[in-house]
Amino acid sequence: MHDGIARGDAQSTEHRGRAGAVEDGPTADGYRRALDAAHRHSSAWLESVGQRPIRPDADADAVLARLRRDLPDRGQDAEAVVEELVEASAPGLMAMGSPRFYGFVIGGTYPAALAADWLVSAWDQNTGSRQPTPATAAVEEVAAAWLLELLGLPAGSGVGFATGATSANLSCLVTARDAVLRAHGADPLEGLQAGPRVRFLAGDAVHTSVVLGGRIAGLGAPATVGADDEGRIDVDGLSRALEAGEGPTVVALQAGDVHSGAFDDFAAAVEVAHRAGAWVHVDGAFGLWAAASPRLQHLVRGMADADSWATDAHKTLNVPYDCGVAIVRDEAAMASSLGAHAAYLPAVAGVTDPYDRVPELSRRARGVTVWAALRSLGRSGVIGLVDGLADAATALADGFRRIAGLEVLNDVVFTQVCLAARDGDAATAALGEWLRAEGTVWASSSTWRGRTVVRFAVSNHGTDAEAVRRTVDVVARGAAALGIGG
Repeated sequence: MHDGIARGDAQSTEHRGRAGAVEDGPTADGYRRALDAAHRHSSAWLESVGQRPIRPDADADAVLARLRRDLPDRGQDAEAVVEELVEASAPGLMAMGSPRFYGFVIGGTYPAALAADWLVSAWDQNTGSRQPTPATAAVEEVAAAWLLELLGLPAGSGVGFATGATSANLSCLVTARDAVLRAHGADPLEGLQAGPRVRFLAGDAVHTSVVLGGRIAGLGAPATVGADDEGRIDVDGLSRALEAGEGPTVVALQAGDVHSGAFDDFAAAVEVAHRAGAWVHVDGAFGLWAAASPRLQHLVRGMADADSWATDAHKTLNVPYDCGVAIVRDEAAMASSLGAHAAYLPAVAGVTDPYDRVPELSRRARGVTVWAALRSLGRSGVIGLVDGLADAATALADGFRRIAGLEVLNDVVFTQVCLAARDGDAATAALGEWLRAEGTVWASSSTWRGRTVVRFAVSNHGTDAEAVRRTVDVVARGAAALGIGG
């Protein structure tokens, strides 16, 4: 009987779509046909993404020219909307899911995580409060516990699923701000102006997401205390800065420099900061995951002694956007700073809600994708993923070093490789432009240690030996075409 109703609804909806107006609400068959169209186009995209040129074929203005029109008075049925969207957007899509996309530290997406993300949208659960959305809240709580165990962080820490690394850093820094103010006798509810000045310190290579998080939290940009050639914080400089002042202090450390991949000396830096009474936060957008690998755990020795940590699951864990993770050792402090309270909001006494750990009151159940990825991979799969990314970066660096006229500037300890031409910055810049236009790979151009570099960030689980071979080959062809090293 339901099938018969659906067929009737389909005919009615199809007729309205052809007429250019949708006067009734959506039907079950309307959803089905729209989702079928989206599934068809998604499958075609995923089947092609590993082989197609990575660069888009059209820029934003060209896509705008396809889309720009006055808003019609009458609507279009959902399937037709999907088709129009795909037709207009396809030329402007970049193959960011390619195993040879090395820009911006962006991972691919595992099948289980992608499918879970589709379910999250279909279920449409506003996972702010635990009581009305028990299913997705419970899934996120399991994912949170698995994350803490995998990363070797204190059990019982507060875990919030935010939009990305910037919002995860913000969640932690807001909590840190309030905690150090309370420790010095101030009431955070009265605002920063009612308490002593909060010092905010970081190494010279602090990432912009931490800087932005600090600014939004009212801490301002951090005062930098120095760093070594790989971007690791100068622990002696940190010690001198702490000794030069007093009062509430927040120190930001880094797990994985965005250029070199280097990790701060956590054992030494955390000990120095805690001795001075400072709160220690770790920005580990992609590098926090080194803690999951027995082979790489030496990079994060002492990291678990910090007070808060931030990471981005769409990077190393390869789940869809958006999925930052904010972790705070003191869950009560996190809820005190970020929790929302109103008479209409359901709550269970003594239990924190999802919205007590992120800045948003309403949000999608983004932690479900983390659960799906971890359940799909298991512990051994996560270890294999992290080790595989690091191995691919090492293999890329080894291959690049064999190309005449090129040099790798950083110590490749994790997943980042900074490549430069010995002929100078102009040649390096030209190589980056040539590679992005050619389309086999996409790597970011940047400036590091006063030199122009082409930065390869290995973040996709599909970057295997063949992807490495093709990458090294096209870089060699690019260098030869530009006369580098000739």
